[in-house]
Amino acid sequence: MTYQADTLQITQKDNYVIVQLDNGKVNAINTPLLLDLKHIFDALDKDDSIRGVVLSGRPNAFSAGLDVMFLSTMDEAGGIHFWECYMRALQSLVQFSKPLVCAITGYAPAGATILTLCTDYRVMARGEKHVVGMHEFKMHMQIPEMLCDVYAYQLGELDAWKAVQQARLYNSDEALEMGLVDESLELEEVLPRAEAYLKKLMVVHPKVYAQSKKYFRKGLYKVVVERDIERIARETIAFNDDDELKAKIAEFMMSLMKKKG
Repeated sequence: MTYQADTLQITQKDNYVIVQLDNGKVNAINTPLLLDLKHIFDALDKDDSIRGVVLSGRPNAFSAGLDVMFLSTMDEAGGIHFWECYMRALQSLVQFSKPLVCAITGYAPAGATILTLCTDYRVMARGEKHVVGMHEFKMHMQIPEMLCDVYAYQLGELDAWKAVQQARLYNSDEALEMGLVDESLELEEVLPRAEAYLKKLMVVHPKVYAQSKKYFRKGLYKVVVERDIERIARETIAFNDDDELKAKIAEFMMSLMKKKG
């Protein structure tokens, strides 16, 4: 079967696939990308000829996170739809029953960090601007409930909350120390290593791997899959419907536009 998506580059190998984010210059996370991710991972999970997947980005750019400019132009219905799509994409990643290795080939802050944390194993590239972590407090943005839960699942509640308070971003070596990634390598080594590790996991009988994955990730399954995403999406948009908060976010948007200009 041949797989195609507008916001993804899909490379099929003998019995596995590399899914590379390909959505504009910085692979910003918007509704089309999320729809593509869900569609592709759901299809790959059902394809018996595919034994595993590497999720990657471009060299020096995994994803810059949520497309905040895109989000700022949405009406209420569009915003709710975006968050529902985001959380459904997370659900597809968490429920993916086969080996899923993430090649973090560059920066991956905020919403991109959460995508990576839904994979089985993460290999991250060293680089001055290559970071992961949740820095929404710098932007006066509320982190939706499910994203908080994923971050807390990975770091523990106390450490996650402290990191969010400090808007802490971690380079690859720091992320390795914190447990956010599993390996920190030079950029050119990341994708080959991710493929090599994937092949190692693919040796395990698929039924054994799939069942063990469910057993060991019950906590992640609970915070992502067993959720009322419609409620969380509505509450996220309703929370942001505050004049003072909107002014703060608009101020941040203006600063972004000035930097780009």
